[in-house]
Amino acid sequence: MTEKNPVLLAAGGTGGHLFPAQALAQALAARGVAVELATDRRVERYGTSFPARHIHFISSETIRARNPISMMRTAGLLGLGALQAWGLLSRTRPRAVVGFGGYPTIPPMWVAALRKIPTIIHEQNAVMGRANKLLAPRVSAIATSFAGVLDSAPSLRGKETKTGNPVRANVIAAAATPYSAEDGEGALRLVIFGGSQGARIMADILPPAITTLPSGLRMRLRVVQQAREEDVDRVRAGYAAAQVSAEISPFFPDLPARIASATLVVARAGASTVAELTAIGRPAILVPLPHALDQDQSENAKVLEAAGGAIRMPQEIFTPDRLGQEIDMLASAPQKLLAMAAAARAQGALDAAERLADLVINLTTTAHA
Repeated sequence: MTEKNPVLLAAGGTGGHLFPAQALAQALAARGVAVELATDRRVERYGTSFPARHIHFISSETIRARNPISMMRTAGLLGLGALQAWGLLSRTRPRAVVGFGGYPTIPPMWVAALRKIPTIIHEQNAVMGRANKLLAPRVSAIATSFAGVLDSAPSLRGKETKTGNPVRANVIAAAATPYSAEDGEGALRLVIFGGSQGARIMADILPPAITTLPSGLRMRLRVVQQAREEDVDRVRAGYAAAQVSAEISPFFPDLPARIASATLVVARAGASTVAELTAIGRPAILVPLPHALDQDQSENAKVLEAAGGAIRMPQEIFTPDRLGQEIDMLASAPQKLLAMAAAARAQGALDAAERLADLVINLTTTAHA
């Protein structure tokens, strides 16, 4: 194998899968290893900034229903993806294929395993997702972000290496900002975000929750909130009525820096969110997405709650009154906020991308020795 043979990364086209893949791509590039990406068209929402030599689109489909027509469509698209993956691997001759979850990873990972190419899957969550669960028995190695992911699958433990969840360079830069429960102005900086599947509930609950707070605390609040385009005006009006300083936007390109500036974060509990909170070290109230098939967000939040870095609030009790009580309690307990920030930071792995790169390099060196 020459230096021209790339490592092929396979990832579903969502931030939760793409962000750790991007971090690994940067770590491998720093070692002189070429990287290519196999994914789906959703990646176009994130622009063309992924640090890969080439980006390849592979046909795939999520299992959306159990009826025969849906299952036949899924099988057909995955079969087409397998044919595309066979051709892609024949052309690129990758030294290894690394999967980050999502159904677009199944065709290239399955074909790579069939062709005896070294394969690694990375599981970002505290519970293994469906695509990774399907691939796990066939791959060479399994990298995990949390301890205990494979406790229920003892036959797979010999493949496991806990690397942590790789985070991007801007997250590592934000992690250099020390935490302070109180700034020089006495402000309490609240950062709220929920991603595409969580921003609506945040828009519904947060402004009413803030109105339940004592007026003195409302005067201290500085809010940054992600909201869907159609919700921005009503969220902004809600904070204005409460006389609270707020910056509302559908997207914050500098979100890691915003997290670093926060006294407290309110967010969903996706793998990337938890990875960034723990890398930067910020206390959070986490509201897991309730309808996820794998309940991955609930498990992620449980891990951080058990470590003392977050308060887990299931959506059924995520009400304005309950949230207002939690914010009021934390605002009056700076030592608790400091302890939560330290506990969150203790769960972080700023070198996760380097650990995963080590695993990739070691596996390929052994395979091609």
